[in-house]
Amino acid sequence: MQNVLSDRELLESLAAEVETNLARHIAAAPEWQPHDYVPWDDGRNFQFLGGTDWDPAQSDLSEVAKTALTVSVLIADNLPAYHREVGKYLRSGPWWRWVGRWTAEENRHEILIRNYLMVTRAVDPVALERMRMAHMTTGFRRPAMHLPDVLAAWALEETAAAVRHRTTARLADNVMVATIADRLAADDELQAVFFANLVGGALDLAPDQTVRAIADRIADFHAPVVQLADGRTSDEVLAEAGVYDRANEAELVFAPLLEQWKVFSRTDFGEEGEKARAELAHLRP
Repeated sequence: MQNVLSDRELLESLAAEVETNLARHIAAAPEWQPHDYVPWDDGRNFQFLGGTDWDPAQSDLSEVAKTALTVSVLIADNLPAYHREVGKYLRSGPWWRWVGRWTAEENRHEILIRNYLMVTRAVDPVALERMRMAHMTTGFRRPAMHLPDVLAAWALEETAAAVRHRTTARLADNVMVATIADRLAADDELQAVFFANLVGGALDLAPDQTVRAIADRIADFHAPVVQLADGRTSDEVLAEAGVYDRANEAELVFAPLLEQWKVFSRTDFGEEGEKARAELAHLRP
């Protein structure tokens, strides 16, 4: 029977791996500036400053692009809640430095998308602000989790975000939207690698605990959902548009991570780990 490690023991045991992965992440992440992606020459004042307010005819984006960017900016706007949720578990040494880096990267996404949408008048700014207020008032909170659950959950979420942004880039009929979506996806992918590598480290230290967490987090996984102005949810709209469909999560999100973690080929699981692996058998290629 395997020893059960406390969260503190895992935090301390994985600290060196966090340092290594943080250094790797910073070295691999290219420097980019959110202002470079915004066509500032297209901007003009709204009525409050003597200009003209938004009109639907001013938007040149397809419904797919508008919806995808709206969902992305609203999720990014809720960053304080996400920062709180991940930060309350990772508040020491290199873990906390990673939380700071991750938060700064996610905030840069919000800055870029919001500036682009406002300058190009791609969406109704009043409706967007009302949705932002409602989304952030509702907030985001997870039930209490142990460290392996936290790492697995964020590996899944960042992988799903990368899928959503890469698909947006492929479907976009606007070159700048495709460029922005690809830029965000590249960040998501690097962040997913960080979390996934730490899950791998936890598997080596506590195989049964970690694979149990993986199975649990996959079982209850749901990408962030945004309530849109027309009453529909982002789940419904993104699936209809072909941007992100939960029916494809097993193939595009779960399976690649399970393969990376060698869940179906490891030989170090005990009885509890084998039970968890059996629950994941339907995801085996």
